[in-house]
Amino acid sequence: MSGLTVDRSKIRNALRARLEARRTEIEQAVLARVQSIAKPAGARDGEYTESIRSAVAASLDYCLAAVELGGEGSPPIPSASLLEARLAVRHGVSLDEVLRRSIAGHTVFSDFLIEVAAGEERLEGLDLQQAMRGPASLFDRLIVAISDEFARESDRHLSSTAKRRLDCVSRLLAGEPVGASGLEYGFGGWHTGLVVRGQVSDDSIRKLANSHDCRLLLVRPDVETAWAWLGRRHKMTQSELAHLQSTGSSQVTFAIGAPGNGPVGWRVTHRQALAALPVALRVRRNSIRYDEIPLLASVMKDDLVVTSLRELYLEPLGRDRDGGIALRSTLDAYFAAGRNVSSAASALGVSRQTVTNRLNTVERYTGRLLRECGTELEVALQLHALDEAAAQSPGS
Repeated sequence: MSGLTVDRSKIRNALRARLEARRTEIEQAVLARVQSIAKPAGARDGEYTESIRSAVAASLDYCLAAVELGGEGSPPIPSASLLEARLAVRHGVSLDEVLRRSIAGHTVFSDFLIEVAAGEERLEGLDLQQAMRGPASLFDRLIVAISDEFARESDRHLSSTAKRRLDCVSRLLAGEPVGASGLEYGFGGWHTGLVVRGQVSDDSIRKLANSHDCRLLLVRPDVETAWAWLGRRHKMTQSELAHLQSTGSSQVTFAIGAPGNGPVGWRVTHRQALAALPVALRVRRNSIRYDEIPLLASVMKDDLVVTSLRELYLEPLGRDRDGGIALRSTLDAYFAAGRNVSSAASALGVSRQTVTNRLNTVERYTGRLLRECGTELEVALQLHALDEAAAQSPGS
């Protein structure tokens, strides 16, 4: 048994030697893939760029050591990778982007490892699994370490004043009786909540509040997210909300809650903005208002409801000869017309009887009457439209 262990150790050493012989090639390939991950303008200076290069080199050493150890030990976490995580916070780079780089680099290394392992005749199936498992398990450990370092640096990066403001706002949102005098924001009148994700400055949000003649309460729960409230005596009009919605850019996503009155409205509009954000991110829209998608935003929080709506209302329609396209378009027109068959027929350019026949087909496929399940079916169609929009968005 000990001889077998020695043989496997020699094989792992041979694998590492072959990988070391191609180190320059591997490092260049990893670096090219890592640098292809989009980064914001603030991350393009020399300090951060150099930290990425150093992290790639150190991570490669880490993976090579993992190959040699074969899961029988654990090399120390590369300090260069932790430094990159700290600098990412200081340069406004999201944790998601840092982790995407790490995963992309690990994928490239794994491809080289498989290629090299294929040329090792003594490597049997079990040995190959072990050779792959070592770097994979240690990479998981590296990801955890990077995430923890990023979180620690994020905490340090927030000033003590900003942390106190965030803590105060969080406790107020939770309904705790906390003094809010230090926030310099009145909770009477009307409030419109914003949740902003992306590279946006505090000054930009202040200018937005001033343009609508609003006082501003602004806190940042993390480096890439801002919670904001625009408050004033009078409720925002629909045209003002539409103008607010047009503020988003390709680098920023605005989720906007409905205007709410008083302290309760202040909490509710924030919760609405939080609920709307995942919808905007899903379809890569620059801005979205909760009052556009209230049911959809609520449904998306519950995986059971989402799955059930698809199974009960969308999958049965797919049994139709065109996969349900005509039935779904008819239902969309029917609901958009306030469930008026004649108006739906006019919008579709078909006869009233055609619409009626299609609606009867829907009822036959789902086993439910439209008058009993219209709301559920309408939300299911919105989910379908959301999936299609997400699939057609760049980078899906």
